[in-house]
Amino acid sequence: MVRRIAVPLVCVLVVSGLGGCGGGAVGGVHAFAVQAVAAGVPSLAPFFDEKQGLGQDATVRSMPVRGSLQQGDTPGLYGGTKKPTVCDVARLKRFLTDPANRRKAVAWSDVLGISTDQIPGYLDRLTPVLLRHDTLVQNHDYKKGKATPYDSLLQSGIAILVDAQGEPAAKCSCGNPLRPFKGDANRISVKFADGNKKWNGYEASSVVAVRPAPRTMERLVLVDVGDPDRGIRRPVGTTGRSDADFDTRTRHPVPDLAGRTFGEARRQLVSGGLAVGYAGSAPPSDDARVIASDPPAGTELRFGEYVTVSVDGATSGGVTSTPPGPTGSTSPTGPTGPATSSGPTLGPPTSTAPPPSTSTPAPPTSSPASEPPPTTSAPVTTTSTPITSAPVTTSASMTSSAPITSSAPLTTTPATTET
Repeated sequence: MVRRIAVPLVCVLVVSGLGGCGGGAVGGVHAFAVQAVAAGVPSLAPFFDEKQGLGQDATVRSMPVRGSLQQGDTPGLYGGTKKPTVCDVARLKRFLTDPANRRKAVAWSDVLGISTDQIPGYLDRLTPVLLRHDTLVQNHDYKKGKATPYDSLLQSGIAILVDAQGEPAAKCSCGNPLRPFKGDANRISVKFADGNKKWNGYEASSVVAVRPAPRTMERLVLVDVGDPDRGIRRPVGTTGRSDADFDTRTRHPVPDLAGRTFGEARRQLVSGGLAVGYAGSAPPSDDARVIASDPPAGTELRFGEYVTVSVDGATSGGVTSTPPGPTGSTSPTGPTGPATSSGPTLGPPTSTAPPPSTSTPAPPTSSPASEPPPTTSAPVTTTSTPITSAPVTTSASMTSSAPITSSAPLTTTPATTET
């Protein structure tokens, strides 16, 4: 009798405080079960056979972030390569328009909220990229004639297609449609199973979830995963043959952001090729007043390096922040190299900033992140609280509670919802 009672009792204790029998809690709080998807590992039930050459993943070590929620126009969020065949969009289009795959096409288009007739045009507006961070998405397998959603963590280096606002839309190697992760990126329980072993370099602090950029972009600004000193401007809807290079080592000063709203500060940083960081589990509201930045104004950074912004807690819409210590910036591009005069200019304006405004001005017609003048980025090797901006577009990284890894099967909380 004692033995029969003891086992259930242990499970009750684990579930209530340590997250165990079902793997559904983190520190007593509900955790979102997430299936790990490693680069190069075939899906168990893909839309299309991974061996048909639709896409090719790379070996990329996940880069550090400053805040787990990033918008799709964040400089250096995605990577690229000189190899133009990282994703064969034309072949995916043929597969999805083939009458023999009609049932798959219906399921695929339903996930993305389009009709089957719109598939060719939709694919023409997608752009292939390589993940530079372990990225949370709502993935979809194809089972029994339907798209089956599940939350997954895609390893950095996986090739995906992204839309004009930088949101993941499809996994290149198998065509699986992708939608945004709707859970809390800071409370996840990652299951490494089915050949997807925990990869080297996995860090909870490097996990991101992507939200759409405030506006559609004309170009994506990437970092070459094989050469972090090389930046890539890739027009939206192209596969790499129209890329333009720039030097990510070119340095530009951090602008004086004090007194601006968080929304204004973010736009100015992104337009200068710098990523926006913040402390806490969610980004500040767009109308929160900036009181400090780390590094401070005048510091020269490479393309894609983070500037952590602190806001006044009294106007941050519930998000209280204090000025960070002098810890320096994190460079998502690579080692900090000497300033160079080569390459296009990629930095924030150096003129005096206009006085702060209580309303967030509309961003420029062309997306800042699409084509910022080359600034600086971090080495390339390898929720979620929604952002309160207009058509949400950037992504600032969150580094709150660390996700947990679990080998036991997990119960996935389906997301409600699109590399």
